[in-house]
Amino acid sequence: MAPIQPPDLNAPWHEDILLQMRTSKMKPMLNLAITTGIYKEPRPERVFCSSTGLDADEHDLTFHGGIDKAVHQYYPGHYVNWRNEFPHAERLDAFQLGGFGENLVSEKMNERNVCIGDKIRIGGVLLQVSLPRQPCFKLNHRFGLKGFAAQTWKKSRTGWYYRVLEEGWMGVGDRIELVERIHPEWTIERIQEYLHRDTSNLRMLLQLSNIEEFGNEVKGGLKNLISKCDAELAARDKKKEPEKWEEFTLVEKKSQTPHIASFVFSKPGEGEEINPGWFARLKLPNGLIRSYSIVSGDTHKFQLGIKLEEDSRGGSQYLHKQLKEGDKILVGKLTESVPIKGQASNHIFIAGGIGITAFLMHADIYGQINFNYTLHYAVTSEEEIPFKPLLDKMGAKVVIYDKSKGQRMNIQEILKDRTWNSFVYACGPQRMIDDVVRSANAVGMSQDEVHYEAFQINTSGDPFTVELKKSGKVLEVDAEKTLLQVMREAGLDVDSSCETGNCGTCRIEVCDGKVEHRGSALSEEDKGKAMLSCVSRGMGHLVIDF
Repeated sequence: MAPIQPPDLNAPWHEDILLQMRTSKMKPMLNLAITTGIYKEPRPERVFCSSTGLDADEHDLTFHGGIDKAVHQYYPGHYVNWRNEFPHAERLDAFQLGGFGENLVSEKMNERNVCIGDKIRIGGVLLQVSLPRQPCFKLNHRFGLKGFAAQTWKKSRTGWYYRVLEEGWMGVGDRIELVERIHPEWTIERIQEYLHRDTSNLRMLLQLSNIEEFGNEVKGGLKNLISKCDAELAARDKKKEPEKWEEFTLVEKKSQTPHIASFVFSKPGEGEEINPGWFARLKLPNGLIRSYSIVSGDTHKFQLGIKLEEDSRGGSQYLHKQLKEGDKILVGKLTESVPIKGQASNHIFIAGGIGITAFLMHADIYGQINFNYTLHYAVTSEEEIPFKPLLDKMGAKVVIYDKSKGQRMNIQEILKDRTWNSFVYACGPQRMIDDVVRSANAVGMSQDEVHYEAFQINTSGDPFTVELKKSGKVLEVDAEKTLLQVMREAGLDVDSSCETGNCGTCRIEVCDGKVEHRGSALSEEDKGKAMLSCVSRGMGHLVIDF
């Protein structure tokens, strides 16, 4: 008997048969405190399809549902391939019909022969292909595979969404008819080539941006990709400019605790949204530059939380004791530092003291978009808890450890008991960061599962010398200065941003010599060939690629 040939996924189709319809109510996701509509069951009876989807089908409206995502279809032949490619998946049995939470199943239709804008009729319903599916972290959790969601778009096995042009009834066994094909050159698979894989192909992105039939999700994504391409082209054609500093006005200053105050800075005009995890650089009148996490706001008006440090060199002292409402201050680049790990099933925030400010926007947004998270927060006493309304809003997702009551955060236990596919974010004093590093290693967590955010770091140490490879010039770095400071004093142009070892902007390549690494922005592999010039120190003599 000759071997059975796999189907030709590129084969055109004009008619198909509806093999299954599936719907579900929102249900708890396995081992998480969030709900999902992915666990869909077959509907053998005829079902009414409205503009928002099949009757009795519920969606997590953060990522799914709505006019552009009313109905989802998935090609059933993909499940065989997934099982073969991931035989050790924790939940291998989920690779079967309904595994992706699809509403419709048919025999022939797939990402390589379905095009954006296609109009199809099933029973009394007229549908139009509106979007390729953008997979979220729930697919990782559904199948027990870290990073699985990205595999779906890499292999173009995501399925696609429909909008409903004519409401009506449909049922299993109904004929599926291709009524009109508007964009025969743009299959779902080809669209994903430029949305996800070849994202710098400006010519193709511009072509895609002219397709009116796309839903808003892809229209917004294309706009962002085109803007990124334009910015990269402009950067190539223009010389690097110095950091731009703009005047902001302090419009509100409020005491949060005996040692922490909130500061709201504003400038005229309409601001743009910023992602969680950004920080602002402030230039003080004495020339000091300080970076602080943004608690809330946008590019034109934002709130910071700042602690008055006893050993302050003038930064927090000036802001707390001299700066008044109505005063002006210079603000530089707003920069992202704490990442958004959208493919994690669960998020664990570990914060101490003022370190909470690095994560407040994350926790607020994660709650809004139905991410599973817990915030562990260590304080010296209840009166030292800032931004209480924001924390109260998080409810049981916040666990507070009050030192004055003898409560202690056991970081190793927290990490040991973590949910599968968790990502950890840590910000606090250095001893807390060190504890997270030790604990993560002890429970077998990899470097790419933890983000460390230091809000203060010791940059002093033994003096060392640095030789610039290209010129042979030697610089001396004394005990109280950083390599970044000394290079700038020598007239060298070195990029930087956070200047606390978190972001990696100030990275310098090391050709020879030993480095005392500080900060969290470099991987173990990178530490063998680079250093963070804002915090790390040489041991004796270094040669750097500069």
